[in-house]
Amino acid sequence: MTADAMLLATYDLWGFVSENRHELWHGFVNTIKVSAIAIVGSYAIGITLGAARAHRIPVVSQFTAVYVEVIRCTPILVQIFLLFYALPQVGILLSQFTTAWVAVTIWGGAFHSENFRAGFLAVSHRHREAAFALGFRPLAAFFNVELPIGGRIALPSSINTAISVVKNTSLMYVIGYMELTTTAINISNLTLETTEAITLLGIVYLTLVWSLSALIRLLERRLALPEGT
Repeated sequence: MTADAMLLATYDLWGFVSENRHELWHGFVNTIKVSAIAIVGSYAIGITLGAARAHRIPVVSQFTAVYVEVIRCTPILVQIFLLFYALPQVGILLSQFTTAWVAVTIWGGAFHSENFRAGFLAVSHRHREAAFALGFRPLAAFFNVELPIGGRIALPSSINTAISVVKNTSLMYVIGYMELTTTAINISNLTLETTEAITLLGIVYLTLVWSLSALIRLLERRLALPEGT
């Protein structure tokens, strides 16, 4: 690509953003809202159910195993359709926004539960025995020993899940939720500026994912376990 062509492409992209900045900003904010709720929610689900499976809590452990297999073995698009189109058939009507964050939260929670189950199982028996020797009850031992250690062990593997949660918000175009991808596609359909819309989406998602990955890796370094732990 020549310098003039690159300059023209940059100008067209900037013109696309400038002309549609209000709609694009609204879509970006919606993407951030859904991503933030889903990341926090999926981590909460993952830690809770991962602990239940690691400790083989009756009923909860079996329910979690089924939940994980169902989510991992079905496409997330099918899960979105079930939430938005199938649930109203039984009287449960979810808004587009609610469907968006619930779908990616449930999806992320299933994968996080496996990440944290592996992390908690990696905590050695000597740590648990030391906690009990100090007088901790099982729940206190979990929060004071297993969660700090197992959570740090699971953190690297959870990065990919958190990143996928953000990227999966783009699939909400199938239900018409006006996040960034839906907004950009709708604008491109009206203006025929498809190249500009796709380029903008690539830049924004690359920046979002890179920033999230860098943040979590910074957290990972700060929480790194000492050698020999």
